[in-house]
Amino acid sequence: MLPRSRSWSVAVVGAALLSLSVTSCGEESASGTSTASSSVAATSSAPVTPAAAPCSKPPALPSSVPTFSAAPDKADAAGKTFVATVHTTCGDIVLELDGAKAPQTVASFRQLAEKAYWKDSPCHRLTTDGIYVLQCGDPTGSGSGNPGYGYGIENAPADGAYPAGSLAMARTQDPNSNGGQFFVVYEDSTIDPSTGGYSIFGHVTKGMDILAKIAKAGVSGGGADGPPAQPISILSVAVTEKKA
Repeated sequence: MLPRSRSWSVAVVGAALLSLSVTSCGEESASGTSTASSSVAATSSAPVTPAAAPCSKPPALPSSVPTFSAAPDKADAAGKTFVATVHTTCGDIVLELDGAKAPQTVASFRQLAEKAYWKDSPCHRLTTDGIYVLQCGDPTGSGSGNPGYGYGIENAPADGAYPAGSLAMARTQDPNSNGGQFFVVYEDSTIDPSTGGYSIFGHVTKGMDILAKIAKAGVSGGGADGPPAQPISILSVAVTEKKA
């Protein structure tokens, strides 16, 4: 996971605010200081004015979570580009997935979407200091859930830069713990690359206003790292291949 100020590993606030690791919090998380990645096209690094529609009430957590024996073959996504529409309780967030730069990650994301792995799952972590991300992808809502498999890092920026709009995987300190948790960067962030970095596999093409709204509401109970004060849950994810 990303480094966490507590134990996250999206990160370690002292070590690198975000260890975006699935961390003790769970399967994945991100950690780091504030950086931005030049390897992914960001929709915009300029401030975004919240203009999203009101959020609906989040659904109850799923009663059961599917697990899988292994990650899908990366050849399923290699060299291809996909569009993922994430339907949330706060509106749709549209992502472009880069199978050329991160084939294993994109193949896994596509499979989990098709298997409804994220149905009714909450985005369980928001960070507002040092690194600026919303972390989602754990159906248990605990930050420690995973799909039953893990795989290695792909396309991590050597300079530790994660521009606003970047889409990346969260993980624990284990570089092979990428699984189902991911994070979206809502403001340019830098994560110490000495930790191995996080797999950037796409970027946001629509929905930055939704991320801005969640970020503006802050962290539940105050602080800079924890559940978002404005709850947001994934209802479903649809992925289609983008044709040239």
